[in-house]
Amino acid sequence: MRVSQDVLSVLDRATCEGNALSLVALGQLDRKLYTDTNKVLEAAGGKWSRKAKAHLFDGDAAEAVEPIILTGEIVSRKVEFQQFYTPPDLAERVIAAAGILPGMWVLEPSAGRGALAIPALVAGGQVDCVELNRANAEHLDEADRFDVVCCDFLTVASERQYDRVVMNPPFYGRHYKLHLDHAVRFLKPGGVLVCILPATAHYDHGTTIGRWNDLPVGSFASSGTNVPTGYCVYHKPKA
Repeated sequence: MRVSQDVLSVLDRATCEGNALSLVALGQLDRKLYTDTNKVLEAAGGKWSRKAKAHLFDGDAAEAVEPIILTGEIVSRKVEFQQFYTPPDLAERVIAAAGILPGMWVLEPSAGRGALAIPALVAGGQVDCVELNRANAEHLDEADRFDVVCCDFLTVASERQYDRVVMNPPFYGRHYKLHLDHAVRFLKPGGVLVCILPATAHYDHGTTIGRWNDLPVGSFASSGTNVPTGYCVYHKPKA
Protein backbone atom coordinates (compact mmCIF):
# COMPACT_ATOMS: atom_id res chain seq x y z
CA MET A 1 0.00 0.00 0.00
CA ARG A 2 1.56 3.27 -1.14
CA VAL A 3 1.50 6.15 1.33
CA SER A 4 0.95 9.70 0.15
CA GLN A 5 3.67 12.30 0.62
CA ASP A 6 1.36 14.34 2.85
CA VAL A 7 0.88 11.40 5.24
CA LEU A 8 4.61 10.65 5.19
CA SER A 9 5.27 14.24 6.19
CA VAL A 10 2.88 13.90 9.13
CA LEU A 11 4.54 10.68 10.29
CA ASP A 12 7.97 12.24 10.00
CA ARG A 13 6.91 15.11 12.30
CA ALA A 14 4.97 12.97 14.80
CA THR A 15 6.21 12.56 18.37
CA CYS A 16 7.19 9.02 19.40
CA GLU A 17 7.77 8.03 23.01
CA GLY A 18 8.05 4.32 23.75
CA ASN A 19 5.02 2.57 22.29
CA ALA A 20 3.08 5.82 21.80
CA LEU A 21 2.90 8.02 18.69
CA SER A 22 1.28 11.43 19.13
CA LEU A 23 0.10 13.94 16.53
CA VAL A 24 -0.91 16.57 19.11
CA ALA A 25 2.13 18.78 18.49
CA LEU A 26 1.15 19.09 14.82
CA GLY A 27 -2.06 20.94 15.67
CA GLN A 28 -5.42 20.35 13.98
CA LEU A 29 -4.96 18.30 10.79
CA ASP A 30 -7.27 18.50 7.81
CA ARG A 31 -9.98 15.86 8.29
CA LYS A 32 -9.02 13.86 5.19
CA LEU A 33 -5.32 14.02 6.03
CA TYR A 34 -6.02 12.79 9.56
CA THR A 35 -8.25 9.97 8.26
CA ASP A 36 -5.58 8.87 5.79
CA THR A 37 -2.88 9.03 8.47
CA ASN A 38 -5.02 7.08 10.92
CA LYS A 39 -5.53 4.30 8.35
CA VAL A 40 -1.77 3.99 7.87
CA LEU A 41 -1.12 3.91 11.62
CA GLU A 42 -3.78 1.24 12.15
CA ALA A 43 -2.34 -0.85 9.31
CA ALA A 44 1.06 -0.56 10.99
CA GLY A 45 -0.38 -1.91 14.24
CA GLY A 46 -1.25 1.31 16.06
CA LYS A 47 -4.49 1.66 18.03
CA TRP A 48 -5.91 5.05 19.01
CA SER A 49 -6.15 5.64 22.77
CA ARG A 50 -8.36 8.53 23.87
CA LYS A 51 -6.80 8.40 27.34
CA ALA A 52 -3.22 8.62 26.05
CA LYS A 53 -4.20 10.94 23.18
CA ALA A 54 -1.91 8.86 21.00
CA HIS A 55 -1.74 5.76 18.85
CA LEU A 56 -0.35 2.88 20.90
CA PHE A 57 1.70 0.03 19.42
CA ASP A 58 2.60 -3.38 20.82
CA GLY A 59 6.28 -2.46 20.47
CA ASP A 60 8.31 0.70 19.89
CA ALA A 61 6.28 3.26 17.91
CA ALA A 62 9.30 4.74 16.13
CA GLU A 63 10.37 1.31 14.91
CA ALA A 64 6.86 0.72 13.56
CA VAL A 65 6.71 3.90 11.44
CA GLU A 66 10.35 4.26 10.40
CA PRO A 67 10.11 1.66 7.57
CA ILE A 68 7.02 3.47 6.25
CA ILE A 69 8.83 6.81 6.16
CA LEU A 70 11.86 5.29 4.48
CA THR A 71 10.01 3.24 1.84
CA GLY A 72 6.76 5.13 1.38
CA GLU A 73 4.84 1.87 1.76
CA ILE A 74 2.88 0.08 4.46
CA VAL A 75 2.15 -3.60 4.81
CA SER A 76 -0.44 -4.72 7.35
CA ARG A 77 1.37 -6.38 10.25
CA LYS A 78 -1.13 -9.23 10.20
CA VAL A 79 -0.50 -9.84 6.51
CA GLU A 80 3.27 -9.39 6.84
CA PHE A 81 3.59 -11.98 9.56
CA GLN A 82 0.56 -14.00 8.41
CA GLN A 83 -0.78 -13.78 11.95
CA PHE A 84 -3.96 -15.71 11.48
CA TYR A 85 -4.13 -16.96 15.05
CA THR A 86 -5.70 -20.31 15.82
CA PRO A 87 -9.26 -19.93 17.21
CA PRO A 88 -9.79 -21.67 20.59
CA ASP A 89 -12.02 -24.47 19.26
CA LEU A 90 -9.48 -25.41 16.60
CA ALA A 91 -6.66 -25.22 19.12
CA GLU A 92 -8.49 -27.78 21.26
CA ARG A 93 -8.85 -30.04 18.23
CA VAL A 94 -5.14 -29.82 17.44
CA ILE A 95 -4.11 -30.54 21.02
CA ALA A 96 -6.47 -33.52 21.17
CA ALA A 97 -5.05 -34.88 17.90
CA ALA A 98 -1.52 -34.52 19.27
CA GLY A 99 -2.34 -36.66 22.31
CA ILE A 100 -0.22 -34.64 24.72
CA LEU A 101 0.41 -36.40 28.02
CA PRO A 102 1.72 -34.88 31.27
CA GLY A 103 5.48 -34.41 31.22
CA MET A 104 5.87 -34.51 27.43
CA TRP A 105 8.11 -31.93 25.79
CA VAL A 106 6.12 -29.85 23.28
CA LEU A 107 7.26 -27.30 20.68
CA GLU A 108 5.12 -24.59 19.09
CA PRO A 109 6.98 -22.89 16.21
CA SER A 110 5.57 -19.53 15.05
CA ALA A 111 3.78 -19.42 18.38
CA GLY A 112 2.04 -16.06 18.00
CA ARG A 113 0.47 -15.38 21.38
CA GLY A 114 0.29 -19.01 22.42
CA ALA A 115 -3.00 -20.17 20.91
CA LEU A 116 -1.60 -23.71 20.83
CA ALA A 117 1.09 -23.38 23.49
CA ILE A 118 -1.37 -22.50 26.26
CA PRO A 119 -3.70 -25.52 25.83
CA ALA A 120 -0.61 -27.72 25.39
CA LEU A 121 0.57 -26.47 28.77
CA VAL A 122 -2.86 -27.12 30.29
CA ALA A 123 -2.66 -30.68 28.95
CA GLY A 124 0.49 -31.16 31.01
CA GLY A 125 3.15 -30.50 28.42
CA GLN A 126 6.45 -28.72 29.02
CA VAL A 127 6.24 -26.16 26.23
CA ASP A 128 8.92 -24.31 24.25
CA CYS A 129 7.97 -21.54 21.82
CA VAL A 130 9.62 -19.86 18.86
CA GLU A 131 8.15 -16.56 17.66
CA LEU A 132 9.48 -14.02 15.16
CA ASN A 133 7.31 -11.07 16.19
CA ARG A 134 9.06 -9.42 19.13
CA ALA A 135 5.87 -8.09 20.73
CA ASN A 136 4.33 -11.56 20.67
CA ALA A 137 7.50 -13.15 22.03
CA GLU A 138 7.58 -10.65 24.90
CA HIS A 139 3.90 -11.35 25.60
CA LEU A 140 4.63 -15.08 25.90
CA ASP A 141 7.75 -14.49 27.97
CA GLU A 142 5.82 -12.35 30.45
CA ALA A 143 3.64 -15.34 31.28
CA ASP A 144 6.80 -16.98 32.65
CA ARG A 145 5.45 -20.42 31.72
CA PHE A 146 7.29 -21.00 28.46
CA ASP A 147 10.86 -21.04 27.22
CA VAL A 148 10.59 -18.48 24.41
CA VAL A 149 13.06 -17.81 21.59
CA CYS A 150 12.42 -14.68 19.49
CA CYS A 151 13.65 -15.40 15.98
CA ASP A 152 12.74 -16.93 12.63
CA PHE A 153 11.98 -20.60 13.30
CA LEU A 154 13.78 -21.59 10.09
CA THR A 155 17.06 -20.36 11.60
CA VAL A 156 16.80 -22.53 14.74
CA ALA A 157 19.02 -25.60 14.94
CA SER A 158 17.24 -28.86 15.80
CA GLU A 159 19.39 -29.61 18.83
CA ARG A 160 16.48 -30.52 21.13
CA GLN A 161 14.02 -33.27 20.23
CA TYR A 162 10.34 -33.12 21.23
CA ASP A 163 7.59 -35.62 21.94
CA ARG A 164 5.05 -33.37 20.22
CA VAL A 165 5.10 -30.46 17.78
CA VAL A 166 1.91 -28.41 17.31
CA MET A 167 1.96 -25.63 14.75
CA ASN A 168 0.11 -23.11 12.62
CA PRO A 169 2.84 -21.82 10.26
CA PRO A 170 2.62 -18.77 7.96
CA PHE A 171 0.17 -19.40 5.11
CA TYR A 172 1.67 -17.15 2.42
CA GLY A 173 2.95 -18.73 -0.80
CA ARG A 174 4.35 -22.16 0.00
CA HIS A 175 6.45 -20.87 2.88
CA TYR A 176 4.53 -23.20 5.15
CA LYS A 177 6.30 -26.16 3.50
CA LEU A 178 9.67 -24.91 4.73
CA HIS A 179 8.28 -24.65 8.27
CA LEU A 180 6.72 -28.09 8.12
CA ASP A 181 9.87 -29.78 6.82
CA HIS A 182 12.01 -28.00 9.41
CA ALA A 183 9.65 -28.90 12.26
CA VAL A 184 9.94 -32.63 11.51
CA ARG A 185 13.63 -32.39 12.42
CA PHE A 186 12.65 -31.47 15.98
CA LEU A 187 10.46 -34.54 16.46
CA LYS A 188 11.64 -37.56 18.45
CA PRO A 189 11.28 -41.01 16.85
CA GLY A 190 7.75 -42.07 17.77
CA GLY A 191 6.70 -38.45 18.26
CA VAL A 192 3.64 -36.76 16.78
CA LEU A 193 3.37 -33.52 14.78
CA VAL A 194 0.06 -31.73 14.14
CA CYS A 195 0.16 -28.88 11.63
CA ILE A 196 -2.60 -26.53 10.42
CA LEU A 197 -2.24 -25.67 6.73
CA PRO A 198 -4.16 -24.06 3.88
CA ALA A 199 -6.15 -26.73 2.01
CA THR A 200 -4.13 -26.01 -1.15
CA ALA A 201 -1.13 -27.59 0.57
CA HIS A 202 -2.91 -30.93 0.40
CA TYR A 203 -5.19 -30.78 -2.62
CA ASP A 204 -3.16 -28.66 -5.05
CA HIS A 205 0.44 -29.18 -4.05
CA GLY A 206 0.53 -32.50 -2.19
CA THR A 207 2.98 -31.10 0.36
CA THR A 208 1.33 -32.46 3.51
CA ILE A 209 2.51 -35.43 5.52
CA GLY A 210 0.66 -37.98 7.60
CA ARG A 211 -3.14 -38.03 7.80
CA TRP A 212 -5.03 -35.04 6.38
CA ASN A 213 -8.20 -33.65 8.01
CA ASP A 214 -10.37 -30.90 6.48
CA LEU A 215 -11.53 -28.06 8.73
CA PRO A 216 -14.98 -26.45 8.34
CA VAL A 217 -15.35 -23.55 5.89
CA GLY A 218 -14.68 -20.24 7.62
CA SER A 219 -12.71 -21.79 10.47
CA PHE A 220 -10.32 -18.82 10.52
CA ALA A 221 -12.87 -16.11 9.75
CA SER A 222 -12.57 -14.71 13.28
CA SER A 223 -8.80 -14.38 12.74
CA GLY A 224 -9.09 -12.43 9.50
CA THR A 225 -9.05 -14.94 6.65
CA ASN A 226 -11.48 -17.24 4.85
CA VAL A 227 -8.74 -19.40 3.34
CA PRO A 228 -9.89 -23.07 3.39
CA THR A 229 -7.81 -24.99 5.90
CA GLY A 230 -7.14 -28.39 7.37
CA TYR A 231 -4.52 -30.10 9.47
CA CYS A 232 -2.19 -33.05 9.09
CA VAL A 233 -1.21 -35.51 11.79
CA TYR A 234 2.22 -37.08 11.33
CA HIS A 235 3.60 -39.96 13.44
CA LYS A 236 7.38 -40.13 13.11
CA PRO A 237 8.60 -43.75 12.78
CA LYS A 238 10.29 -45.13 15.90
CA ALA A 239 13.17 -46.50 13.89
